[in-house]
Amino acid sequence: MNANAKLQRIAVLVSTGRHPVSGTPRYSRNDAAALELGRKLAQRHGAQLDVIHAGDPADPALPEYLALGAAQVEVLTCAASDDAAKALATRVREHDLVLTGTRAEGAHDSGMLPYRVAALLGYALVGAAVDIDVKEGRAQVRQFLPKGLRRRVEAALPAVVAVHPLADAQPAYAYARLRAGSVWPAKVAARAADPEAAAWRSGPVERKPVKFAAAERRSGHARMLGATTTESRGGNVVNTGTSVEKAQVILAYLREHQLIDY
Repeated sequence: MNANAKLQRIAVLVSTGRHPVSGTPRYSRNDAAALELGRKLAQRHGAQLDVIHAGDPADPALPEYLALGAAQVEVLTCAASDDAAKALATRVREHDLVLTGTRAEGAHDSGMLPYRVAALLGYALVGAAVDIDVKEGRAQVRQFLPKGLRRRVEAALPAVVAVHPLADAQPAYAYARLRAGSVWPAKVAARAADPEAAAWRSGPVERKPVKFAAAERRSGHARMLGATTTESRGGNVVNTGTSVEKAQVILAYLREHQLIDY
């Protein structure tokens, strides 16, 4: 994108979630934050804002995005076994900025969709965004870091930005906007089945997943210092090497701390 070009088209990719207690379908809070940041950018730059979902047009949670400020929600009709990332990437190829939540809530919430869409488009990806602005053809993003830290990064447009749940956004729900907006289905030119769909198994959650955590061997004083400072705790940051070499580093760490036994 030319440095002097104007931000013209913004796409916000939204998913649907479920209430953690009742299981009732509802909008995704992560995607709602992305929508609010997209609305602010569209108003600031006079850009067109498209809110897009891949899935079932009859999903009862989709109209809630109208109440949160979307003028309309375009639904790319896809089956559960279709590759939604390919359909979305094809649809947003002409957009200058693509916003998503960090991950879905209560669906296929692997967190990989922003990465897959960015890879299919060949766009830069910025994750964990808490604030976004666009100047001179570049997205200026403030990223969330642990322990209250933040950092600013830039990416040339077009780009994909995944918005963190703690983003500087406060979506406001208005019933009048829900009645005024519309959800409309759009045909997908070439639906592609996800190659991994055959291995999926859907069912109720029986127990919460167990997170791997190395045994804490430091003193109480050292642990208290670690909670308030940012010094290294002995981990390794691996930026070079092939994917196989990086996987071997992870396996070596897991074996060292006896988190796996193979």
